[in-house]
Amino acid sequence: MQIVLLSHRITRATIRANRFVAEDDGSDNLPAGAASEDSVSKPTISDLARAAGVSVTTVSHAFSGRRHVDPATAERIRALASQMGYRPSSRARALRSGRTGVIALASSMPFAVAAGPSRLGFLMEIAASAAMSALTRDLALCLIPPHPAGDGFGGVDFDGVILVEPARDDPLVGHFEQRGTPIVSIGTAPGRPDIPAVDLRSRQTAEMLLDHLAAQGSSRIAALIGASPRTSQIEAEAAYLDHARHRGFPPLLVRLDEDQGEDLACRETLRLLEENPEIDGIFAAVDAFATGAVQAAHRLRRAIPGQVRVVTRYDGLRAKLSVPPLTAVDLHLPTTAERAVQLLLDRIEGRLGTATADLPGLVLRDSSR
Repeated sequence: MQIVLLSHRITRATIRANRFVAEDDGSDNLPAGAASEDSVSKPTISDLARAAGVSVTTVSHAFSGRRHVDPATAERIRALASQMGYRPSSRARALRSGRTGVIALASSMPFAVAAGPSRLGFLMEIAASAAMSALTRDLALCLIPPHPAGDGFGGVDFDGVILVEPARDDPLVGHFEQRGTPIVSIGTAPGRPDIPAVDLRSRQTAEMLLDHLAAQGSSRIAALIGASPRTSQIEAEAAYLDHARHRGFPPLLVRLDEDQGEDLACRETLRLLEENPEIDGIFAAVDAFATGAVQAAHRLRRAIPGQVRVVTRYDGLRAKLSVPPLTAVDLHLPTTAERAVQLLLDRIEGRLGTATADLPGLVLRDSSR
């Protein structure tokens, strides 16, 4: 009698009619010379390819996602693999390809900005989504956290790296290029159009926030911009200067060292508000700057939003936990992270490209109503 391998009484397994079948002698004892259950050979990629009627290469691409496979064919291959008990061997694939099966996510974002509530914010929101996207492609993702000494990336090898908002002449770019590691970025790398990137639409984000402040009645807006040469800060500054020129007010722009984060933003906002009491709106391009501005307004007993409105770029924990909560922007980071993973896989395979994030969405809160 032939049976599908569902019981523990197994003798010899073979592939027959796209299934594993076995001979069952009707007893609990294995016949002489038969292999035990633990020694039954596992199905190979060649077995699966024969069962599916496709090439070994097609099976490999169906699991890795690194080459296009007809969706119906890929689904049939995965269904057969499940029936047969086949699982791709990550070790064998690494040996054949010379790859590690690991990609990394890294940022040179200053430690002061990444610390505190933001540790569970911008970078981690990207990391969680990128890890899920990588896992569906049989890859692991390693998060390289911002390091106060700037040397936290060490000498570990990766198949490729996603850099989050790299700065101009970012040392991480130089490090991984020297090692020959493929790079893509979330946020374009200033001066490096050759690095594939997901454009975060930073100028559009800044324009949305500035137009919102104006629509709410703010006519004298100050800007707190990061001094580091990252595209998000460069484009935010350009958008602010254009807004001030268009609205006819002299710009009040302060470039802040991101390494000093919230504390520096508080001190500088205190100075700004004391010297320019007519300020009725603050655009903070970094969420740590926004919470510092809120602290300054509280110290000066400037009501938010009654006397001054505050908005920021990223809708993270700092924005949500602020008192009052901050109007911010949904940057659609999960979708952006997924696009970055695909860009990196294309880059690893020698294909260059770019992608654009979804249009940002305004998240209106009490700080600017």
